[in-house]
Amino acid sequence: MYQLVTGPLAWLSFGVFFIGMLVRVVLYIKGLDTQLDRVTYRVNVAYGLRGALRSVVRWLIPFGTRSWRINPGFTLVFFLFHVCLIGAPLFVQAHSILLKERWGFGLPTVSDATADLMTAGVVVAGVLLLLRRIALPEVRFISTAYDYLLLAIAVAPFLTGFLAYHSAPGYRFWLIAHILCGQIMLVAIPLTKLNHFALFFLSRAQIGMDFGIKRGGMKGTGMPW
Repeated sequence: MYQLVTGPLAWLSFGVFFIGMLVRVVLYIKGLDTQLDRVTYRVNVAYGLRGALRSVVRWLIPFGTRSWRINPGFTLVFFLFHVCLIGAPLFVQAHSILLKERWGFGLPTVSDATADLMTAGVVVAGVLLLLRRIALPEVRFISTAYDYLLLAIAVAPFLTGFLAYHSAPGYRFWLIAHILCGQIMLVAIPLTKLNHFALFFLSRAQIGMDFGIKRGGMKGTGMPW
């Protein structure tokens, strides 16, 4: 079983992830309406790029936008969840060792204690996001089983990885479960709303360009709208 999940299934999941995200990005760009979305973008490139960069950067900074500032508790939980969700898999030592063994290169690593804290950050933040969906009527109303499933898919690799790394009873089971959960998440990213992993940057850049050119960004330059 271990050879299967670290061999063919691993290649399959990475293939679906990379090819799927490439298709998602291409379809997003091709789906921009020529008249509504792309108008003036090629003419007023400097204003557009400035607006796109400003939009992306501000949304990547905690409390960098008004929306982040009016929901400080959610903002902190949101950033804790996403920073740890991305950082832990990239910089945990075990993954770097695996990369060196399989492909001959590794990534910078964090200490085991830091990796544990980041894993705990994902799990704790995930629980808080779950409670938020249950407790707040305005969020509960728009939440479906699909949303809860995606949250479980995101958290499962970290919980199983923590148990496997710390040699919990049934270590072999937790190790294989960790690998499978990670592969399920990779496959789910391009196929579900988890695709905001990349589409966030495209959508924020598009909105930023829109405001940087058409919604006041070129005020005083003769732009009529």
